[in-house]
Amino acid sequence: MPLGYSTPNVDGVTTYEEKEEKSAARTEEKAPRLAWAELAPDVFKAMIRLDSAARQGLDPVLLELVKIRASQINHCAYCLDMHTKDALAAGESVERIVQLSAWEESAHFYTAKELAAIELTEAVTVLTDGFVPDAVYERAARHFEPAELTHLIAGITVINAWNRFAVTTRMVPGYYTPGTHGTPSTRDGAK
Repeated sequence: MPLGYSTPNVDGVTTYEEKEEKSAARTEEKAPRLAWAELAPDVFKAMIRLDSAARQGLDPVLLELVKIRASQINHCAYCLDMHTKDALAAGESVERIVQLSAWEESAHFYTAKELAAIELTEAVTVLTDGFVPDAVYERAARHFEPAELTHLIAGITVINAWNRFAVTTRMVPGYYTPGTHGTPSTRDGAK
């Protein structure tokens, strides 16, 4: 046990032991709360179609970076697993993926276009003060043609929806195989 993590639970602070117990319980489950692709197949198929439509005209690696960043913000382990594997399979470097959570301090790893997309992803995902700031939108608009920007916004919106489905149903990370995106077995966390 790491030093400093054996303190008792005071004022709702989770101890190291409690975190390990929760992690072990989830690992033993290895099944999501709901197999929503099977229970709502029309919704699942519509999401797949929307996801596919949003990808059109976008650089696949850039889109994976966007999906990873949104999934980091939304704490979606399942989507992080999927999109990290897809990014690596598409040739993205481990270093750029790792630095993505601190992109503002690691800006030199990314192009200006990628930075604009990542910044827009954060603004759309968090919706601070209920809107995307004009400066953020304008930076993205300088780097993306209008149709491309529209698809980028759609892609950001779609990954946020996937994140919410996955987090709510506790889809299990670790079983995704790159290139199988959109199949119910991989989306539901099945082996």
